[in-house]
Amino acid sequence: MNIEGKNLLGAAESAEGATTFFAINPSTGKKMEPAFHEATISEVDQAVKKANHAFQLYRTLSGERRAEFLVRIAEEIMVLGDALITRCSEETGLPEARLMAERDRTINQLNLFASWIKEGSWVDARIETANPDRKPLPKSDIRSMHKALGVVGVFGSSNFPFAFSTAGGDTVSALAAGCTVVIKAHPAHPGTGELVAKAILRAVKKCNIPDGTFTMVHGASTAVGLAIVRHPLVTAIGFTGSFRGGKALFDEANSRPIPIPVYAEMSSTNPVFILPRILQQKGNTIAKELAASVTLGVGQYCTNPGLVFVQNTSDGNEFTQSLSKQFEDAQTGVMLSSGIQNNYQRGIDKLKQVDEVQVLASGKVSGSELQGVAYVLQSSVTNFLNHHELEEEVFGPSTVTLMAEDKNQILMAANKLGGHLTASIHGTPEDLADYAELIPILEKKAGRLIINEYPTGVEVCHSMVHGGPFPATSDSRTTSVGTSSITRFSRPVCYQNFPDVLLPDELKQDNPLGIWRLVNGERTKG
Repeated sequence: MNIEGKNLLGAAESAEGATTFFAINPSTGKKMEPAFHEATISEVDQAVKKANHAFQLYRTLSGERRAEFLVRIAEEIMVLGDALITRCSEETGLPEARLMAERDRTINQLNLFASWIKEGSWVDARIETANPDRKPLPKSDIRSMHKALGVVGVFGSSNFPFAFSTAGGDTVSALAAGCTVVIKAHPAHPGTGELVAKAILRAVKKCNIPDGTFTMVHGASTAVGLAIVRHPLVTAIGFTGSFRGGKALFDEANSRPIPIPVYAEMSSTNPVFILPRILQQKGNTIAKELAASVTLGVGQYCTNPGLVFVQNTSDGNEFTQSLSKQFEDAQTGVMLSSGIQNNYQRGIDKLKQVDEVQVLASGKVSGSELQGVAYVLQSSVTNFLNHHELEEEVFGPSTVTLMAEDKNQILMAANKLGGHLTASIHGTPEDLADYAELIPILEKKAGRLIINEYPTGVEVCHSMVHGGPFPATSDSRTTSVGTSSITRFSRPVCYQNFPDVLLPDELKQDNPLGIWRLVNGERTKG
């Protein structure tokens, strides 16, 4: 399983550019072979044009063919075995057990989408039959369904080298919809990206899928990513990463002569509200569980709970003392890269400088240069209402507890929140009844609401929503996890007064695919 550091333009490998970069082992700080060739503008152009040519054929394949392709990708990834896990652990500093679990999640995601598109009802076929005798005007036969957009540019994420990268959710949902994919591998784990990309390309060949359906380019600079976004044949972008990166791509896409959608998951501090009765009954337990959630994976989760709202009572003070003890005992872990570690430390330093913010506790310090030291800080809701900086994401193992004087302040804080991926409430049944007003407020603030659990951990299933209002994402109407994510890379097409022979199979009168359809307002397989 050789890693060559080349750009993969479908079946062709390319290394035209003179600019190279290396993966860095965050645990040792050492460069890892081989050198990776940053894609030239010409190579990006070749990748996109090849993907666009493949799209003309790939879009016509049946859901069953595309499903077989996704299953084969899953199988080819598993064939990589321990070599993939070892390389990924060296490039990211993530433990092998965590990576094996993430690989399994990625495999399950591929198989979930395969079963979803094989059945076929995802296209949301709608049929209104003609009524030529309707008065005062006759009614035409009108039918619609979702069709694939075209070439999708995908940006791999740093913190999920499998589940949100080369064969991750954006890639899988785009391929499932019938789109072709040009992915920019993340420069923090380019060897991992290449291994997975070659597995996908083997699946392309074995399933007789059009060459160019999947291409991958490398780039440590912003030039490669911008070239993808600017290319006139690219029809949509999928991105998981920082607010700065996602917003830059969003702005670039909207400045094109023909703007395209950017589905960017960017920034969230995932507020947690701990209500009075449960605080009294389970404060110490919640403190222990919350600390574990905050420090999981060295805090490098987009669902990390970075804000905690608690009432300023004796129970609240006991809770913060218990939480502080948990953080003092928290072990330091290696962060994914020097850039992430530096940004984390700058974020902590910025919080420390905000008026009326104090450090309650910090974790143990190790000798590693890229350590992520856990922090719990504290301020008041009054201060939170006046300092928007307290809501900004600090990507790493930290959280800020905010003390409220009463219920009214809790509700004021909830109303002041921006957009988040998640919002969690811990409470007894009596608490939840007393604070029922929180639910409709948080429905406007987050994509996923959670009761008496923690936001870290995103189940891949049909009903999951991993999205939320800006700045959590660039489009609050969508999700990047779960089968609903497929609609990001499709659009509805309407067929009026078409003869049956010209209609897609999904819309033909006798329903040859046997899918669920909305016919004259009634859901049926007839």
